[in-house]
Amino acid sequence: MANDLFNSFMTGPDEQGRFGDFGGRFVSETLMPLILSLEEEYEKAKTDDSFWAEMNDLWTHYVGRPSPLYFAERLTDHLGGAKVYMKRDELNHTGAHKINNVLGQIILARRMGKTRIIAETGAGQHGVATATVCAKFGLKCVVYMGAHDVERQAPNVFRMRLLGAEVVPVTSGRGTLKDAMNDALRDWVTNVRDTFYCIGTVAGPHPYPAMVRDFQAIIGKEVREQMDAAEGRLPDTLIAAIGGGSNAMGLFFPFLDDKEVNIIGVEAGGKGVNAKMEHCASLTGGRPGVLHGNRTYLLQDDDGQILEGFSISAGLDYPGIGPEHAWLHEIGRAKYVSITDVEALEAFQLCCTLEGIIPALEPSHALAHVMKLAPTLPKDHIICMNMCGRGDKDIFTVAKALGFEMGNFG
Repeated sequence: MANDLFNSFMTGPDEQGRFGDFGGRFVSETLMPLILSLEEEYEKAKTDDSFWAEMNDLWTHYVGRPSPLYFAERLTDHLGGAKVYMKRDELNHTGAHKINNVLGQIILARRMGKTRIIAETGAGQHGVATATVCAKFGLKCVVYMGAHDVERQAPNVFRMRLLGAEVVPVTSGRGTLKDAMNDALRDWVTNVRDTFYCIGTVAGPHPYPAMVRDFQAIIGKEVREQMDAAEGRLPDTLIAAIGGGSNAMGLFFPFLDDKEVNIIGVEAGGKGVNAKMEHCASLTGGRPGVLHGNRTYLLQDDDGQILEGFSISAGLDYPGIGPEHAWLHEIGRAKYVSITDVEALEAFQLCCTLEGIIPALEPSHALAHVMKLAPTLPKDHIICMNMCGRGDKDIFTVAKALGFEMGNFG
């Protein structure tokens, strides 16, 4: 690890919430007091042993952490190159990494006296995690979800409603994650007194990108210890899928100062990174702009209007990316690539048949890049990818894409 703080990649953001030219706080005057209050509460919590004691107790006894680090032996043999490890965060309670962060935010909300929690969700995993923790603590929960995503993520919609949450379909725009976040922000402006906005990724106005990252960093901290126990050293390459980018930052952050560790983020390439923008690869095909309270890379036209992205994966279907990822991209500490829907579906199927693990479509993108990269590397090279979600929620989408009719598999 680097000892000189001025050379560390782990000291950001600055006091204005900036990671280099990215991040910041671009919000209405109505929201600014809430943002500042949240920042103050989180700064207190960071050095409060009782806060982390509660978090660690819930991570252990409610979420089921630490999640396993799994050597994918059959996949490794099939690819014929580097050793492939999977960080099994899909085994968390609720089936994804999202609950790591939700617990932290809702503990903060309770400390601030908030009784109503709102959230946005794309694939539904953040919505399910938020509804779950609200049920545990007896808090009112409202989840905004794009109407298109409500349709393609029906199992998670039902789970949220079972947990007592109100799910609000958003029909504006294309009815996806961007539009859900827009409506959640409008709700927050209207209900400032009793409402806490639980953001699901490392985006939004400061302090959200850093705060969500810090809660998700439990992933990378565990990997450091588990990889040392398994191999006696750090991994050579880390790979994770990126929509907004919270699972990826959670894995990457504890390794940023280990310059010998390669870091690769995998964006949703949709139908291919092309002029028609039939993808959600913001770093590959976008440029800097402002959306949802922060400056980052976005898919936009020549006039700065935000474009509608496209991906088979609802959780990656977002036309922007977290500002810390934008910064890591610009300074070259991390590399970002894209994977198409077709490639992700191939990885999904291979993981099922070789490892007996049904992955979500989000980490299927990361796995698809593993499939490209591993055969080119020596057998002593170690890859660790984040299996950040399980695929129960995606079976209808995958069945349709593969030409099956649910209920007619004879």
